[in-house]
Amino acid sequence: MLKRSPWPVILQVVPELSTGGAERTAIEIAEAVTMGGGKALVLSEGGRLEDELAAVGGELIRMSAATKNPALILANAMRIARLVRERGVSLVHARSRAPAWSAWIAARRAKRTFVTTYHGIYNQTGRVKAFYNGVMAKGDAVICNSEYTARIVRERHPKATSRVGVIYRGLDVERFDPALISPERVRALREAWGVPPGKRIVLMPARLTRWKGQRVLVEAAALLSARNRDGDLVFVLVGDDQGRTPYRAELAALVEARGLADRVIIAGHCDDMPAAFKASWLTVIASIEAEAFGRVSVESQAMGCPVIASNIGALPETIAPEPGILANAGADGFSEPVPAAGQRPWLFEPGNPQALCDSISAALALDAAVLDAFRQHAMERARTSFSKRALQHQTLAVYDRLIGTQLAVNFANAASR
Repeated sequence: MLKRSPWPVILQVVPELSTGGAERTAIEIAEAVTMGGGKALVLSEGGRLEDELAAVGGELIRMSAATKNPALILANAMRIARLVRERGVSLVHARSRAPAWSAWIAARRAKRTFVTTYHGIYNQTGRVKAFYNGVMAKGDAVICNSEYTARIVRERHPKATSRVGVIYRGLDVERFDPALISPERVRALREAWGVPPGKRIVLMPARLTRWKGQRVLVEAAALLSARNRDGDLVFVLVGDDQGRTPYRAELAALVEARGLADRVIIAGHCDDMPAAFKASWLTVIASIEAEAFGRVSVESQAMGCPVIASNIGALPETIAPEPGILANAGADGFSEPVPAAGQRPWLFEPGNPQALCDSISAALALDAAVLDAFRQHAMERARTSFSKRALQHQTLAVYDRLIGTQLAVNFANAASR
């Protein structure tokens, strides 16, 4: 028998609840749905974030959602359709391809609204892969985490163009708040990294994998040293190697070969990224492949730490533009930045150590007052344009438009109390 709920029931589908953008966002939206007066269900295999889901009022529906076996996908679809009817679900929101197939079939069988979110750019080579990816463009609304992602989706799935929109991933402004980071936390990190007093840190936070571009930063550091422009800088590479010990050894050998043992620190994993950004003078994101968003960029700027980033993928969208400090990218977020006379953009050509060296040199040449003004501007933009609250409100507004609810209004009222 179909149960009717007195409040909207939203079912999100995500493979597991470990760490990651899709999982974290699912919990944030579960919180928003609950605050908006709805019921938040999350169908997943579960994981380390289960307690966080429960803490925000979400309910875990445990299921082997990550399977790619066609028979199991169909079986899951039947189970989800039954769940949708029994729990009075109004809308199904899928955040990954494999479970999206089950969720889409279930939503269509139960005649419910279906929404998808692209949390990344999927590899698409050949017709089979294109077909498999295509389920993510079948949503009644197709949410992308950046304009860059949206452009790729529109190119690959032109029939979905009118249903594609952008909602940036949310920043936890309470966690990434400079005012809450004590000097003791900053001092503890500097000591743990072995950074001498008085040295300015250029931070590169990224897991140790080749496409993240650690080699580019090391080579740029060598060029700065050759120019005698490194001065009081120490370059700290923060990130787990995730078992890529040969790459870590390769980086260590490169540091040694360039004579940078006293300048470049391979620090490994860091549990306190807010303090890491607070401790740093500058953050570098040197990815040589396109990123679908730029979480590190937004978090760093929210902490008042400026960012130099590869001019690729969605990274340019995250860098705060400011006349007189860096050039503006085009309004669509994809144009090459064209600096005015005497300006240098804080976006550099991917994979080009010389370009990164030039950008760091330009930052070193900035007047302290100008740099402080940019820090403040970047901080304010990160906290307003990329906040978790903005992500939550905009997502609920999509739900409201599709199913005629008032979740977004209720959420805004609850959040303002």
